[in-house]
Amino acid sequence: MIGRLFRDEAALLPKDAGGAPWLASLIAVLCFLACLAAVGAVAADRAAQGWTRALRAEATVQVRPRVGETGPAAAARAAETLAGVPGVEEARALDRRAAEALLRPWLGEAALTDLPVPFLVTVRLDRDGPASAVSLSRALAQAGLEASVDDHSLWRREAERSAAVVAALAFTAFALTALAAGAAVAYATRSGLEAQARTIRILSLNGASDRAIAWLFMRRYGLLAAGAGAIGALVAGALVAGLRTLGGPRGLTPALPLAWSDVILLSPCPLIAFTLAVLAAGAAASRRLRSATAGG
Repeated sequence: MIGRLFRDEAALLPKDAGGAPWLASLIAVLCFLACLAAVGAVAADRAAQGWTRALRAEATVQVRPRVGETGPAAAARAAETLAGVPGVEEARALDRRAAEALLRPWLGEAALTDLPVPFLVTVRLDRDGPASAVSLSRALAQAGLEASVDDHSLWRREAERSAAVVAALAFTAFALTALAAGAAVAYATRSGLEAQARTIRILSLNGASDRAIAWLFMRRYGLLAAGAGAIGALVAGALVAGLRTLGGPRGLTPALPLAWSDVILLSPCPLIAFTLAVLAAGAAASRRLRSATAGG
């Protein structure tokens, strides 16, 4: 009789026991949020790596002309000097219009008319073996040029730091949603045990062990969480796919570039939800059954 009851789970634990529909909805929402947090962390890391690669492959040189030398002539001489440095693919002197285009977003149109525009040289570096700021500065000094080299190292550190902060926040959000899901499953398990107290007592009197009874609830809520996790992952995957499609090759925004692989990243969500639910239900059931045994 005990074996037949354990095979026929619905006879012992009806679907509505412990508020199963509400619990499934809650877990689905939490899994949806956790999936978005995971995708956000991956996208932030992808954006930081892209920015870092772009910044590492470029440098900017500000040239200060000597007495008797025009700014454009000094910039052209600096570009010619830097083009011959190992690790440099191209060096190009910017004209006034190009320099103003770079400064306009920061200073505005009105300020450009009153301020002297610096003489700049953009340097594209070899990605495999880029020249260092020290080697660029040394080559300029040997050519008799007074210039400042910016290898964008400050911006690279800021990009990496920002990505680390976003990833930490996303991981925290994922951990909190997992904790909330586990707490909800534990509460539902205790409610289910209390609702089925009479049936559980009969099974215990007929020789069913606490482990077998606990496994019944672990299986019940594990499968429920897996189904809810699959729904949450599918909705999150559809949202990510939609944003990726609408945003084009780089996703909806360059700040959080999405990729089709992010949809595949969500596939373990049902398994993770199942594992967390089984662990939470098992801990709650074992604790409740031990206390019941000790009290009775």
